[in-house]
Amino acid sequence: MASPRFARFQEADNGDHWPGFVDALATLLLVIVFLLSIFVAGQFALSRALTGRDEQLAALNAQLAQLADELALTQEENTELEIRVSGLESEISGLEAERDALTGTLALAAAQTESLQDELAAERELSEESQRALMLLNQQIQALRNQIATLNAALDAAEVRAQEAEAQVINLGERLNAALAERAAELAVYRSDFFGRLRAILGNRTGVRIVGDRFVFETDVLFPSGSAALSNEGRESLRPIADAIIQLTDEIPSDLEWVIRIDGHTDPVPIRTTYPSNWHLSAARAISVVNWMEDLGVPSNRLVAAGFGEHYPMVEGRSAEANARNRRIELKLTAR
Repeated sequence: MASPRFARFQEADNGDHWPGFVDALATLLLVIVFLLSIFVAGQFALSRALTGRDEQLAALNAQLAQLADELALTQEENTELEIRVSGLESEISGLEAERDALTGTLALAAAQTESLQDELAAERELSEESQRALMLLNQQIQALRNQIATLNAALDAAEVRAQEAEAQVINLGERLNAALAERAAELAVYRSDFFGRLRAILGNRTGVRIVGDRFVFETDVLFPSGSAALSNEGRESLRPIADAIIQLTDEIPSDLEWVIRIDGHTDPVPIRTTYPSNWHLSAARAISVVNWMEDLGVPSNRLVAAGFGEHYPMVEGRSAEANARNRRIELKLTAR
C-alpha cells in the first residue's frame, strides 16, 4: 500500500507538469538577464569612475610637476636671497666697524675741540702779555740785525785783509822757494866740493867705489864676516873721511841744514850670528860707523844711520861676487 506522500505525488504527477517547467525556466532566464543588466550597468559605472580618477590623477601629476618647478624656482630664489643676506650682513659688519671708527674719531675730535677751546681761552687771557713779548722780541730781532750788519762789515774787511795776507803768503812762498833753491844750489856746491875731496882722499883704494853721488865701501874691508865691530883696517879707512867731514863742517854756513847719511846693506844670505836678521846687522854696522866718526870728532847732529838689510842690492844674483858687492856701507851728503 503506498504512503500518503507518495500518493499525493502520484496524484500530482498526472503528466501535465511541462508548462510549469517552462515558467520556471523563463523566470530563471529573466533573473539572469536582470543580473547581467545589473553587472553591465555596474561595469559601465565603474569604468566611468575609473576614467574620472585617471583624469584627476593626471591633473594631480601635472599640478605636482608645476609645484615641483615652483619649488625649484623658490629654492634658487632662496639661495640668491641667502647670498644677498650674507653680503648684506658683511656690509653691515663693515658699516658697524666704520661707525665704531667714526665714533672714536668723533670722540677724539670732541676731545681735541675741547682742548683747543681751553687753549684758545688761555691764549685770550695771555694775548696782551704775548703782544708785549712780541714787541720785545721784534726789538731784539732788530738789534740782532744791526749786530749782523756790523759783523758783515767786519767780515768784509777781514776778507780784504785775508786776501792781502794770502797775497803776502804767496809772495813769501815764492821767496822761500827761491831761498830754498838758492840754499840747495849752495849745498850742491859744498856737496861737489866734498865729493871732490873724498875722491882725492880715497883715490883708487880697493873696496871703495863711487856710485852717483855716493861713496860705497865694501863691508868686507870694514867688518869681519857677520860682525858689526869695525876692524882696525876699517877704522883707518874711515879716518880721512871723518877729517874731510870735520873740515866741511867748518866751511859750510851754520844755517845750511845738511847731514852725512850712512846706509848699511847686507847680502840676502840668512844670518847665523847673534843678530836676529840682516836688518839688525845692516843697522848695527851703520851705527858702528857713526859711533867711530863721533869718536873722531864729527858732530853728532851731522850724522844719520840707516839699515836697509838685503832689500836694495846693487847687482842681481846670489853669486859670491854679487854678494860681496851688495855687502856695503854708503856715505852721502844730503839735506836734512
